[in-house]
Amino acid sequence: MPLYLIYALLGISIGMAITIAVLLIKHQTSCNLIRELKFSLTRLSEIIEVNSKQAREDSFQHLTHTNNSIRDSLQSMGQMQKNQLELFGKQISDLTKLNEIKFDNIRKDLSESLHKLQTDNSLKLEKMRETVEEKLHNTLETRLSESFKMVSERLEVVHKGLGEMQTLASGVGDLKKVLTNIKVRGIWGEVQLDSLITQMLTHEQYEKNVLVIPEKSNRVEFAVKLPGKELEKTVWLPIDSKFPIEDFHRLLEAQEKGSLEEVEQYSKLLESSIKSCAKLISEKYIQPPHTTDFAIMFLPVETLYAEAIRRTGLIEYLQREYRIIITSPTTLSAILNSLQMGFKTLVIEKRSSEVWKVLSAVKNEFYKFSDILNKTKLKLDQASKVIGDAEVRTRSIQRKLKNVESLSENDNSGELQDLVEPPIM
Repeated sequence: MPLYLIYALLGISIGMAITIAVLLIKHQTSCNLIRELKFSLTRLSEIIEVNSKQAREDSFQHLTHTNNSIRDSLQSMGQMQKNQLELFGKQISDLTKLNEIKFDNIRKDLSESLHKLQTDNSLKLEKMRETVEEKLHNTLETRLSESFKMVSERLEVVHKGLGEMQTLASGVGDLKKVLTNIKVRGIWGEVQLDSLITQMLTHEQYEKNVLVIPEKSNRVEFAVKLPGKELEKTVWLPIDSKFPIEDFHRLLEAQEKGSLEEVEQYSKLLESSIKSCAKLISEKYIQPPHTTDFAIMFLPVETLYAEAIRRTGLIEYLQREYRIIITSPTTLSAILNSLQMGFKTLVIEKRSSEVWKVLSAVKNEFYKFSDILNKTKLKLDQASKVIGDAEVRTRSIQRKLKNVESLSENDNSGELQDLVEPPIM
């Protein structure tokens, strides 16, 4: 009997015994039942022991048979594996020898191919190297020549720029000398004023270094000629240049520093300098009726003029107290342009009578020309009539010339006589 069945029966028996024991505990009224239960348990134990012994014997026999079968199977499998391993080893040995032969052949082929490939590559690399060297040499030579050319051009430009910088530095130095020298600075302002007036006016409309007041020896730099009340008398408009640069430079330096106190201080000094210059011009050059009742003060720098007009009430004060108009290069050009237009208007007014005389003469000549045109028209009509008669005679001659071959000798003489006769006018 198998061992697991014995264990199953043993488990069932134990379960029944436990159940019976529980029942016996619960029902303690029957002693016979307890004795029977004890007997049953004893009998069951004997049966279980017998069955267990039989099961152990059967299991031992089964295990012995199984071990023998496994041992025989392992021996046969070992022998089979030994035979297969010997066969496999022989096959591997044969395959190894065959592979060695094939590897030798492949190695020889690869060696020959590699040698040939190396030779071809060496030749191609040599050609490529020669080509690259040639192109590199040409490119390098071209680039170097272009670079040297560019560098030489740049150096030439730099050299020229250095020369210009030196010239500019020299010019700046000269300008600084001009601006620091009071006399030369005045000449510079006068030259700039001369350039503007020369461009805007003709030589008959202004003069230089003019003695505008006969009783005084003061000569103004420039004076524009204006017509007076009498046609032969000239009224002068004085124009003088002033350049109070010291106070202006101090003001610019204060503005760069950002010092409000210094800016206000030097602004007042600049305003005072401009007032002094205006007073000097007014006292020296304004005296109607020899001059206009005002004069022009020219400031040669636009920033200086801007600073002057920025001062509140300065322009009005100069015009009211000293009758001076301050100008810059831009505003003076506008004033001179206005004067130029006024001069043209005066010229037209002065020569209006001459214009009327010329127009009257043109009118008379035009009438004469009209008579001549009428006579010419009559002559042209007569000539046209003569030309028409000539065309008629020409057509008649052409018709008769077409028939000249068919005419007789007498007829020819008659017709020719008609042809010779001149036309009646």
